[in-house]
Amino acid sequence: MKKIATLLACAAFALPVAAWAQDAAGTTKKDSYRFVIVPKVVHPWFDKVNEGAQQAATALKAQTGASVEVIYSAPQTADVVQQNQIIDSALATQPDGLAIDLLDPSGNQASLEEAQSQNVPLVLFDSVPPEGMQITHIGSDFCEQAKIASRRLVEILNGEGEVAIMMGVPTAPNHSIRAECHRQVFAEHPGIKVVAEGIDNDSIEIAQQQAAAIMQANPNLKGWVASDAAGPIGIGQAIVEAGKQDQVTLVGLDNLPEMIEMIRNGVADSSSASQPELQGYWSVMMLWAQATGAPVPGYVDTGNAFLTKDNIGD
Repeated sequence: MKKIATLLACAAFALPVAAWAQDAAGTTKKDSYRFVIVPKVVHPWFDKVNEGAQQAATALKAQTGASVEVIYSAPQTADVVQQNQIIDSALATQPDGLAIDLLDPSGNQASLEEAQSQNVPLVLFDSVPPEGMQITHIGSDFCEQAKIASRRLVEILNGEGEVAIMMGVPTAPNHSIRAECHRQVFAEHPGIKVVAEGIDNDSIEIAQQQAAAIMQANPNLKGWVASDAAGPIGIGQAIVEAGKQDQVTLVGLDNLPEMIEMIRNGVADSSSASQPELQGYWSVMMLWAQATGAPVPGYVDTGNAFLTKDNIGD
């Protein structure tokens, strides 16, 4: 997946927008740029975002000759106050751009408005803007990503059985959208009953604890879906610890190595995956374009992938 993301990123950079933005009338060129990336929390998924962002910085330096620094600053816990403190501290250093994955649109809004008042280029990744705010955002169709997973689970269960949803961080827009779209799919099938919803706050450990407790309380549970990348890893651990690999079906989310390994060894059936490397790559590209004064789109769709044992390779 990393190789694919790298190839796609390189191909995307070949689009004429880069050369046009640097040379067009009304745009400006600098010798150096400093961009700050603020994810929801310390998490392996965001490490992949950072990898893509660093690839973009390398590509920009190679193509323009400018020095491009990407600073990655993650909250230790999924706490909106802590995240806002990081954002506000970054703004105090007058960066050339700021990329954020929102924990809570309403809770983050004041910091976003401050960035806009300072004319700091701003993008959101794996998120959507607060209502009424115009901010370029980068990611996949969260609802469709969830529906791919929940439809797969319904198909495997032949439309019958008790299921559960791991919700992630309920205030996070991408997590809440996915959870709601899981519910929509299950509501279309009278034989499917959602018996529990866990909250893991983007923590594998909490997801494991929640999943274990939910399966103990619901011994007839037949399947799981998740709304965040940490959830299915913790769920998978709980399934293995309970010895229920042949009784409970997990359709996961995203492409972390642990998720891939669970598909490979049969703990999970499949995963509906976004592409975090591309989100990081295009976050930096959109910040750079804004910093030069070039126009940018309101939304960049990096797409979803469906991962099964047949297509993940060795």
